[in-house]
Amino acid sequence: MIVELLAVGLVVSACLAVYLDEAIYSVASLAFAFIFLTVLYALNDAVFVAVFQLAVGAGTLAVLFLAGEMLSEKPDKEKSLRNVFLVGVLALVLAFPSIFFSVAVTPANVSSSVTFGGALWDLRAVDVILQGLVLLTVALGVAIILHERREREN
Repeated sequence: MIVELLAVGLVVSACLAVYLDEAIYSVASLAFAFIFLTVLYALNDAVFVAVFQLAVGAGTLAVLFLAGEMLSEKPDKEKSLRNVFLVGVLALVLAFPSIFFSVAVTPANVSSSVTFGGALWDLRAVDVILQGLVLLTVALGVAIILHERREREN
């Protein structure tokens, strides 16, 4: 039951991170998504992956928080609480398959030579490289914008 609740929290916080206009709220929602994902990894005995995900998430959040606060303009129009609630309900509807449908679990009497952590590390090589590339791209983009802003002010 805890895994299903974490999956619902992950989907809801990810949807809110995309929907919210205010940079600080969006980054806070993304932080919750990273935390839920880290806990899901830890519960599946992939502690090293959980620690790595937490470290990458912390770096990403630091860059996004600083960039959002320094470079974004405050929205003129506030989002109504009703619209945020509707996005939350939509995210819950998207998360329902993780609650009601489960993946078939291998019976305990069938042994597998591959552990969950091992499969995650072996299959996540491209994902880890892409996460690093996205973080590098965001950092370079922020540096370019700050450099152009400084040149305009001078």
